[in-house]
Amino acid sequence: MKLSRRRCLHLVATAAALPAFSRCARAQAYPARPVRVLEGFGSGSSADLAARLIGHWLSERLGQHFVIENRPGAGSNVATEAVVRAAPDGYTLLTCVTANAINATLYEKLNFNFIRDIAPVAGLLRMSLVVLVNPSLAAKTLPEFIDYAKAHPGKVNIAVPGNGSGPHVAGELFKMMAEINIVNVPYRGPASAFSDLISGQVQVMFVALPAAIGYIRAGELRALAVTSASRSSELPDVPAVAEFLQAYEASGWIGIGAPKGIHAEIIDKLNSNITAGLADPQLKARIKGLGADPMPMTPTQFGALMGDETKKWAKVVKFAGIKP
Repeated sequence: MKLSRRRCLHLVATAAALPAFSRCARAQAYPARPVRVLEGFGSGSSADLAARLIGHWLSERLGQHFVIENRPGAGSNVATEAVVRAAPDGYTLLTCVTANAINATLYEKLNFNFIRDIAPVAGLLRMSLVVLVNPSLAAKTLPEFIDYAKAHPGKVNIAVPGNGSGPHVAGELFKMMAEINIVNVPYRGPASAFSDLISGQVQVMFVALPAAIGYIRAGELRALAVTSASRSSELPDVPAVAEFLQAYEASGWIGIGAPKGIHAEIIDKLNSNITAGLADPQLKARIKGLGADPMPMTPTQFGALMGDETKKWAKVVKFAGIKP
């Protein structure tokens, strides 16, 4: 049986529309089952809290559970590799953090490439660090501290809460730009570092603002500056390092990624719902309660951040000779 020309054209048009229809149907159906969000630092960490906040929001918005799965180890490398190896179907996501950008250079032999193998989905939040000193230190301002360190090379000790961590590389960038020689004193985490800073065993430390705010308000430690590009709303009277060292910036960030190859329609659906959450007054208030600011970004913008931060911290890791 011969088909009419009109019938042939109709069939061709229908066939051409099928891929677009399939993509639309896939996005509408997602998620059809619970979604795992892997987090690499453990319960109670900033990444864990951020993931749980956005996971709860997505669960309510999309009608499926977004389950936060803690996979601590190797500065988030364990969680990242698990996501890289997962199916790119949108049912395994990664809580991306500053450490991912640092680790790309810090670890010489990784079984994945963060930029190549993780697809950017959305930004979540940005968090400042703060430069803390013991109140007994003669330096009362950041310029005075830089002058003091230059006058006493190798005599000032800086607590490093985690080798290769965000606070560590933030301190190394500061040393590099200020051209000062201060001695690293490594700690396994911030708890013992805070204790020694308060007792005067070490003189300075870079640490996430939420962890430091109680010590600052109690007068146990003095904040000289914050590491974000501008002042923090939590400490409006404390200057940014960039006010004295032009272009210095070392804030932490958290976002969501997925295995490479995930369909763009699923990324767009996740991104639009996450962005809506970051604009919600209640969720914004809870993020502010973590000492952070919402960081809504398109997938392209978040991908650019991931790439820029990886290049930035590669220079610092190599300059300082940091090893895991």
